[in-house]
Amino acid sequence: MEKHKKNQTKDDQQSSSKGSHTCSQKHLNQLTEQLQLDERLDLIDHKILVLSGKGGVGKSTIAANLALSLAQAGKQVGLLDIDIHGPSIPRLFGLEGQVLTGTQDGLKPIEYSENLKVISVGFLLRKLDDAVIWRGPLKYGIIKQFLKDVEWGKLDYLIVDSPPGTGDEPLSIAQLIKNADGALIITTPQDLSINDVRKSIEFCRVLNLPVLGVIENMSGFVCPHCNNRIDIFKSGGGKKMAESMMVPFLGSIPLDPDLVTTSDSGLPYLFRYPGSETAQAIQRALLPIMKLEARVPDKKEEIVTRQNINEDDVRADDGKINIAIPLVENRLSAHFGHCNEFLIAKVDRASGDILKRKLVPAPPHEPGMLPSWLHDQGAQVIIAGGMGQRAQQLFQQKGLTVVVGAESREPDVIIRDYINETLTLGENLCDH
Repeated sequence: MEKHKKNQTKDDQQSSSKGSHTCSQKHLNQLTEQLQLDERLDLIDHKILVLSGKGGVGKSTIAANLALSLAQAGKQVGLLDIDIHGPSIPRLFGLEGQVLTGTQDGLKPIEYSENLKVISVGFLLRKLDDAVIWRGPLKYGIIKQFLKDVEWGKLDYLIVDSPPGTGDEPLSIAQLIKNADGALIITTPQDLSINDVRKSIEFCRVLNLPVLGVIENMSGFVCPHCNNRIDIFKSGGGKKMAESMMVPFLGSIPLDPDLVTTSDSGLPYLFRYPGSETAQAIQRALLPIMKLEARVPDKKEEIVTRQNINEDDVRADDGKINIAIPLVENRLSAHFGHCNEFLIAKVDRASGDILKRKLVPAPPHEPGMLPSWLHDQGAQVIIAGGMGQRAQQLFQQKGLTVVVGAESREPDVIIRDYINETLTLGENLCDH
């Protein structure tokens, strides 16, 4: 009996020692993962969650165009799609079929353009029709991996497209990103959507996640033939709800059939129709997000920034935009590649005033040269009579908005009409 008790005590001690070692190792692993996660997130200035209480309200479309707007403004942007069961971002950007690759430092995001990186569970699927059948812990794990193991690098903004509701995915991302700037809430005007969006706002309040604002999508439809407005899903519900719950209302975005067409074709709407009423409504609604203050640099960063300032650089400040127009004899050139010079104008968005002009002789016309050259000149929008599809893609990859089909007129008139949203566009005069 004594011998049996001694052996039992010895076994208990070994078991206790083994359990203690396992517990210590688990704690160490968790600490290491948290440090890796913090290290990645410290390189990102702003983290924005795009949420909705209801599916089918256009949340992913808004998230995609927000990321694109920021990238076009010269920001370094990451777009993270955490809709595990129905990832939409790869389709919206024409990235279906792309596959993630890894290095010794982690996963490499898909680069849509020079300053826009994208991650989605859609890039992990072997076939487009594959279903992801996961419970909560697996979802939490993949979301954590997308934050911790992806080589995001230094970003100005990380936009997170979350699935509708208040379940595993939004809860996981809100808990993993402890210092997020806040959530952008998307709704449609009808009561069914409004009631669910109220739950999203309460979700944010429980988690101490600031609500940056509410956007009412699909708010009315303007007939292209008679210009009469039809409130298909009613109108104004999002604004009333935001006021009653004391959160900012950022604006309404109308229904637009072209938004559906571009989304299905994999070409972001703001690329294809930058001067449309819907595009301008999107830009106005997103303006408060675009104006979030940058992180205050330390002294070393500030010195480097000042050393890099070029007094002749006309890249836009807040509320300003740089428009490039190809000219021949002081009128817009029918084809941007055949011009003699470019006017690059810094324009005040609010007043339409041209604050600064820069006439630059056109460089030798070589394939693929003009997008990089105009980007270096500080241009953000290029207005042309005609431009080939390949050239448009190259400009878009550089983050420039392309407007084609403009008439050959004086540049000041074109700029005024573009800012006032009255620019008349015809057919692309060069679509080869």
